[in-house]
Amino acid sequence: MITGIGVDVVHAARMERWRKTPGILERFFHPSELSDALSRGSGINLSLAARFAAKEAFGKALGTGLAGIVLKDIMVRNRHNGKPEIETFGSAHDALQKSGANRIHISLTHENDNAVAMVVLEYSDQRIRE
Repeated sequence: MITGIGVDVVHAARMERWRKTPGILERFFHPSELSDALSRGSGINLSLAARFAAKEAFGKALGTGLAGIVLKDIMVRNRHNGKPEIETFGSAHDALQKSGANRIHISLTHENDNAVAMVVLEYSDQRIRE
């Protein structure tokens, strides 16, 4: 059963501005997200924009927004095959549990300087297959 859906778009120029502000990326992104984005060379801004859009979309899917959630407690990463996934920690994990969802589906895309993320939260009593 779907418990929530969220969508967000972020312009890559926002990430370019943030990269010039000391400490802001470390406040919003998990260290693993930052190291992954830095490995993308010229695609760093789009990578960060997609990940930030995913965090915003996650808050929308919760139906509560991101109030009370530490943004770096939401980590967006890519599996070995490139499929994106969200892992939650601390405040984000607590919010996910409170929502009743136990599965997170995510899709990321970008076109020119815009990154879009969609998050679907689901409750499933079936065992998750990897």
